[in-house]
Amino acid sequence: MSLTAGRARRKAPRTPPDGPDPAALLAWYDRHRRKLPWRAPPGQIPDAYAVWLSEIMLQQTTVKAVAPYYARLLARWPTVRDLAAAPLDDVLRSWAGLGYYARARNLHACARAVVERHGGQFPDDEAALRALPGIGVYTAAAIAAIAFARDTMPVDGNIERVMSRLFAVADALPAARPAIRDLARRLAPAGSFGDFAQGLMDLGATICTPTRPACALCPWRDDCRAQQLGRAEDYPRKAPRTAGRLRRGAAFFVLRRDGAVLMRTRPPRGLLGGMTEVPTTQWTHDFDAARALDDAPRISAARPRWRRLPGAVDHVFTHFPLELIVFATDVPARARAPEGTRFVPLADIDGEALPNLMRKVVALGLASSE
Repeated sequence: MSLTAGRARRKAPRTPPDGPDPAALLAWYDRHRRKLPWRAPPGQIPDAYAVWLSEIMLQQTTVKAVAPYYARLLARWPTVRDLAAAPLDDVLRSWAGLGYYARARNLHACARAVVERHGGQFPDDEAALRALPGIGVYTAAAIAAIAFARDTMPVDGNIERVMSRLFAVADALPAARPAIRDLARRLAPAGSFGDFAQGLMDLGATICTPTRPACALCPWRDDCRAQQLGRAEDYPRKAPRTAGRLRRGAAFFVLRRDGAVLMRTRPPRGLLGGMTEVPTTQWTHDFDAARALDDAPRISAARPRWRRLPGAVDHVFTHFPLELIVFATDVPARARAPEGTRFVPLADIDGEALPNLMRKVVALGLASSE
């Protein structure tokens, strides 16, 4: 059943003590809901595949960044069966540049599991959804609520911010999450959890923004405790984050004179698993730049003359920052790639599963060869 069509059976909202009126948010959502490519228009049944695909892609990534990737993936693999039948390498290539690449591997594994375990149909309850690869507590609740009209509450960063301000939640994140989830669940009207959750998400994305929230336009402005205190931007409170320790390494950019770059595929498991990269050293805390060339690729039919390029390539992963110095060389067209590597023509590089880190390295290498 469509969530929007289901509004005809909305029950009277249950308002927590001293809380806001949920109906005010639902009315605001009816008027101001965002038009998103994965969101079913009013009156139409949400597609579980579209909801799942978007929720995986939106993890730690903005709507603006996701939208073009989503459109391309959906056009190429319009059903979960299509995605399940695709080679993993093709999925990784289509994902390249979006970051957090474990999501792409989980996306492919989940599609196969849905086909193998559930006949190509997503299950409609949280427990079965959470048993699928890459689907955690939040994503299972989002699919169940939005695609299947279940009374369960997904809580993302936007919802955390709205609820923290609405009730002036004193505890800091992440410890406050269970309490925030409980507040949102208590406030949600039975039978309309999906609309209510999406309304909260849209409110957080467009009105109750991290900085300079437009409180005057909020349907709950008279009920928001943080706004009453004049301290909306102080919520949600967050525990200090410990920065990861810097790792360093070297990357080796090899350009063959017929216009091909030496590349390899990373191991299927672990950081950037299955993605394409130029050869590199290990990334370590105690990297010794003076010995970096000890790990340079050995190329037959060539005697590379390495030159260190000015500057470095910086990148920040979830748990640590990385700094790569880059060595570059040109080799003859007859040069053969070492075992485990391959030469990729420049014209084909865009089709490789290059993460943003390696795109930076290649761009620096190409700039140095001009």
